[in-house]
Amino acid sequence: MKTILLKLSGPMQAWGTGSKFETRYTDHYPSKSAIIGMLAASLGYRRDDERISELNEIDFAVRVDQMPNLIRDYHIASKYKKNGTFERNYVTNRYYLEDGVFVVAVGSNDELIEKLYRALRNPYFQTYMGRRSCPPPADFLIGVKELGPIDALKELDWQASSYFKKRHPSYVADLYADSHLLAGKEKIRNDRVASFSYEERKFMPRFESESSISFGYETSHDPFKAL
Repeated sequence: MKTILLKLSGPMQAWGTGSKFETRYTDHYPSKSAIIGMLAASLGYRRDDERISELNEIDFAVRVDQMPNLIRDYHIASKYKKNGTFERNYVTNRYYLEDGVFVVAVGSNDELIEKLYRALRNPYFQTYMGRRSCPPPADFLIGVKELGPIDALKELDWQASSYFKKRHPSYVADLYADSHLLAGKEKIRNDRVASFSYEERKFMPRFESESSISFGYETSHDPFKAL
């Protein structure tokens, strides 16, 4: 098995699994369905492509390397009729994660991982972190490891920013994964893709387990190192 590692960081990102109508929530870490959407976009799959459902079978895990802040955007949107004429304005409240860093691990057989990696390097459609206003960073694609998702995340260095490490020299990173990959507390998350279609977006439940990984950062300062 091989695993692709992705770094999701930036000023804002959003990973909603339960948003409806004028209030658009975000979960506190990336959803598997959103990552499947990124993979499908990179491969050039359109929203009604039946091959998207096959991506549900990839192994998924995510590590929270830098805990984000939750912010709300007061947003006014315009609605137009099908003939293009203006109908009305309405207010939406959209929630985002600010200044967070996540590492996502996607694992599968070697052939599929190589195909996904090539697509992520040269995506057919633009990818984004939950919403179109949140493009992925330049160092988004970390690389491929010949390990399973959990071992790949345990081996990878802490990806938080230097200022965050200085403020949190002893940090416990939350780890979430498909339940068959990780022994731990289980919960249900509604992010197994049934359809991305605009007419009927539909998601089903999947089981997810939770664990953690501890990191440490040396904060001692030696002024003579600069000499």
